[in-house]
Amino acid sequence: MSDFAGMEDLLQDFLQEAHDLLSDVDNKLVDLEKMPDDRSLLNDIFRGFHTVKGGAGFLNASELVTLCHLTENLFDRLRNGELELTPELMDIIMAATKGVRDMFGELGQMVLPQPADPEVIAALQGALTGEAPGAHAAVEAAPAPAAAQPAERVSGEPDWNELHAAVTGEADVAQGEVITKAETVAAQVPVAAAPAGAVAATAGGAAAPSPFGRRATDRPGGQPSAARRTEERGRENTIRVDTSRLDQVLNLSGEIGLTKNRLTSLRADILAGKNDSETLHALDQAVSQLDLLVSDLQNSVMKTRMQPIGRLFQKYPRIARDLARQLGKDVELVLAGEETEVDKTMIEDLADPLIHLIRNAVDHGVEMPLERQAAGKPQKSLVRLEARQEGDHIVLIIADDGKGMSAERIRAKAVEKGLISEEEANTLDERQSLNLIFLPGFSTKSQISDVSGRGVGMDVVKTNIQKLNGAIEIRSEPGKGSVFIISLPLTLAILPVLLVLLGDQPFALPLSLVREILPIEQSRIQEVGGKETLVVRGEVLPVISLARLLGWPLERYPEYGVFMQTAERSFILGVDSFAGRDDAVIKSLEDFRPRGVAGVTTLSNGQIVLILDMKELLADLGQHADMGAAMRALEFV
Repeated sequence: MSDFAGMEDLLQDFLQEAHDLLSDVDNKLVDLEKMPDDRSLLNDIFRGFHTVKGGAGFLNASELVTLCHLTENLFDRLRNGELELTPELMDIIMAATKGVRDMFGELGQMVLPQPADPEVIAALQGALTGEAPGAHAAVEAAPAPAAAQPAERVSGEPDWNELHAAVTGEADVAQGEVITKAETVAAQVPVAAAPAGAVAATAGGAAAPSPFGRRATDRPGGQPSAARRTEERGRENTIRVDTSRLDQVLNLSGEIGLTKNRLTSLRADILAGKNDSETLHALDQAVSQLDLLVSDLQNSVMKTRMQPIGRLFQKYPRIARDLARQLGKDVELVLAGEETEVDKTMIEDLADPLIHLIRNAVDHGVEMPLERQAAGKPQKSLVRLEARQEGDHIVLIIADDGKGMSAERIRAKAVEKGLISEEEANTLDERQSLNLIFLPGFSTKSQISDVSGRGVGMDVVKTNIQKLNGAIEIRSEPGKGSVFIISLPLTLAILPVLLVLLGDQPFALPLSLVREILPIEQSRIQEVGGKETLVVRGEVLPVISLARLLGWPLERYPEYGVFMQTAERSFILGVDSFAGRDDAVIKSLEDFRPRGVAGVTTLSNGQIVLILDMKELLADLGQHADMGAAMRALEFV
């Protein structure tokens, strides 16, 4: 029976607020480590723990109260100047916040939390009594995974050490040396060799041995973490919406109701034979008003699905800090554009790819402090995570100032592994060469360290991004760093489109890519390098027939052109005619997704139309989309 019978709603409210509060505390702790004398940060963190403790006390969660109380006392002594914030003390605090989060997971299962890890409690008590941090934890600090008994890498997971050597042009340290490096950090900082949850917090990662012994969520019989079960069970069921947005939806609903009443009255008048110009004009106005209100309501409802991406970003500084500390690196994760809003479903699906890219940047993207110093760089590495809106797309940027990647060595490694031939490698430019790291199998089965080779592979990262109708691009320069650019649609539900015709068959093009519509006169077509081009206001643009792009026979030369512009190129798309514009409600094809098809939509007349993915169609003009299969699929939509 639940320990919280009759208090379920109260408990869920507490957990939602407490999770947000603890994420904010985590970020402030990362900031505090850089500015240990900032009293405002200390006060904010103290209040955060005090608030969580108060809620836990109301719920009679005594073990959570105990852990929060000890941590709160520690911060009280820090803000009063009685203790000095050292890296070792910060590791104890981080372990305490990890314990609090684990207890939240147990509360999510409607049971009272078990006692916190005894080593964490002992370390907190020791710090409060003036003991040197680490006195209790050092005994239990487990060494890094023994070199004599290396873990086997799961098939398909990348060997990041080998990938690192391939893309940077430098031989990475051997596996034994990687472990020795972790052990060196452990010897210097007993408490912090592997901060509690440093790896366990990451998606798909194998948990590093806890320096504080048993974790609070470990259960007899190997039961999974309650926090993990709670997250998987409830993450898609709720959403936090600003009340002002709900007020707008309510107001628009009321306006639509009034307009509906007006239309009902006009309908009665017309049925009664009142067909004068005044009545018809009033009907036209009411229909126009309804069209405007429905459009506004649709946009307002969509906005209720939009969430600031900062809610996703807020957990990454802690992850980057813990991993960097474990590896003996000095890394700062800089966040930007946290207020950018993204569809909630995309936020959930972006979590794992972003965690992987950030961990990879910290693990292999940036160098050790002494390496950076020898290369004339600051010892502190910078990893930047940025979000911004560009038109109807969201752009995410993950950049580091590390070693960068060598396109030449990536090509050589792909050839060595038999992923591409020597001839194919010679035809690849730098961008295409960098993209080889996304190929499945761009890794080997070998031993791994406790950090490398444990997440999703880069091929899975790309696959997850493509599932969101997005794209990922790499830019890198050896010695200067790497940049991963992810482009995503603003929402997965509604897309403004231009409807074009090939014969009688309509297709939908994303309106964001359309710059202009113009007639095509064959007399103005010129051949440049064997390709048809058209000069538009002094700019020479290639002309690409939509029929040829789709692999259809060209029955007649296109009469019209759509001036389209993507991030990579500008061109004229040749079509037969147009059927107007529409706001497409995107529906995916359930069983398969043909190349070049983003989804389908239904027109006002009930006709089902394919929405074309222009970036995918243009990626390689030599490969045609299987439009025949796509068109056949429409019969079953």
